[in-house]
Amino acid sequence: MITIEQLTPEQADVLVPELIKLLQDSVASGASIGFLPPLAHEEARDYWAGAIAELGCGARRLLVARQDGALVGAVQLALAEKPNARHRAEVQKLMVHTRARRQGIGQTLMSAADDAARAAGCTLLVLDTRAGDPSEQLYLKHGYTRAGAIPQYARSANGELHATAIFYRILV
Repeated sequence: MITIEQLTPEQADVLVPELIKLLQDSVASGASIGFLPPLAHEEARDYWAGAIAELGCGARRLLVARQDGALVGAVQLALAEKPNARHRAEVQKLMVHTRARRQGIGQTLMSAADDAARAAGCTLLVLDTRAGDPSEQLYLKHGYTRAGAIPQYARSANGELHATAIFYRILV
C-alpha cells in the first residue's frame, strides 16, 4: 500500500537520513535532478537542509511516498514568490527509489503535487527534465504539455551536454 504525506519541516528533519538515501539512489541510477554521481553524503545532507529551510518559510512543499512504512519516493513544489507569479509552482525532484519503480508511485506523487498546488492557490505547474528520459512519458500521461526544449542545458556524469524539455500543466 502506498501512502503520501506532505511533510512539515520537523517531520522532514526526522527523515533526513532516508531522504539522503533516496536522493543518492536517484542520482546513482541516472536521474537528472541537479546532481552528478557519486553524490557525497555531505552534499545530499546540505541539499536537504536548504530544502527544509524553504519548507519552514513556506516557499516549498515536500511530499513523500511510503510503501509499507518505508520511504520510497518524493516530489517537491517550489512556490513562486514574486507578486505576479504566485499562481504558479515548479515541480522539482520527482524521485522513486529503484526498488519501488514501475508501481505507479511517480504518478501518485504527481497527483499529490497537483493537490498540494491547488491547496496553495496555484493554477499553473511547470517542470523540466532531460529530453528523452522516460519521465517525459510520465509527465505527458499526467496531462502535461511539452512547451519546448533548451539544448545543452544539463551535464551528465560522462561530461556530455543534454537538452532539457520544458513542460507545463494548467490545473482546473
